[in-house]
Amino acid sequence: QVQLVESGGGLVHTGDSLRLSCAASGRTFSNYAMGWFRQAPGKEREFVAAISWSGATTYYADSVKGRFTISRDNAKSTVYLQMNILKPEDTALYYCAADSRGRTRVGVKVRGRDYDYWGQGTQVTVSS
Repeated sequence: QVQLVESGGGLVHTGDSLRLSCAASGRTFSNYAMGWFRQAPGKEREFVAAISWSGATTYYADSVKGRFTISRDNAKSTVYLQMNILKPEDTALYYCAADSRGRTRVGVKVRGRDYDYWGQGTQVTVSS
């Protein structure tokens, strides 16, 4: 089992940047592919970005492509989400998630159901 704790959220203005972090503890972090998801009030949870266990493969939702960057530091058991040019529509509770079958997969997954462990979330609010 792995425990995930997100941090780095906050209140920012349109065009600002934030970097979210997700610290993992428990099982070997490098075995897991990692993903970021978000959920805005009244909306369903949606995929944001994912990264393979090695960091070699990344994938983004179209809505964040070119503005957000996912990365990981396996030595620190941490995954990051650098968010630039933030927009009000990016306002949401952001969750990181771990896919325990990451080492056995080709590529990364975008469905929440493929992730086994979830953090509690960190709030990002972008004011216009």
